[in-house]
Amino acid sequence: MNESVVLYQCPDCGYIVEVVNPGSPDLICSGEAFAATCVEVAAGLECCGKKMIKLEPNTVEASQEKHLPVAEWLATGQVAVKVGEAAHPMAPEHWIRWIWAVADGQVQRVELEPEQSPEAVFNVKGAGEVALYAYCNLHGLWKTLLQH
Repeated sequence: MNESVVLYQCPDCGYIVEVVNPGSPDLICSGEAFAATCVEVAAGLECCGKKMIKLEPNTVEASQEKHLPVAEWLATGQVAVKVGEAAHPMAPEHWIRWIWAVADGQVQRVELEPEQSPEAVFNVKGAGEVALYAYCNLHGLWKTLLQH
């Protein structure tokens, strides 16, 4: 099962909102049944008077900085996560704000501060797949899938 998180961010202030139940978009259709034209209409979120932008996670590392969550299963059934093969910087101007693990419909999050290690341990015992997310204040959202 591919676990997914839906996040929107304000283009002005950076405020981030998690959509807990995205539901399905409404369809507005016109015309006859044999020639109906339908348009998908999704609800919009606004902040600072502007439409919020849906965050799409990066899944391929292309920069010299390391942002992808790297994880290993522990004997306890937990998952130990580090951000980047080499530790991501954790300075006030460039840092990982949080790491999430999503498994079996549950979201676990560890908030981080500058000067902390970009690491976390999550209890996901019994999960076959874990979606891991990391959010960098400069480079956005990153995602890795871990199979058991």
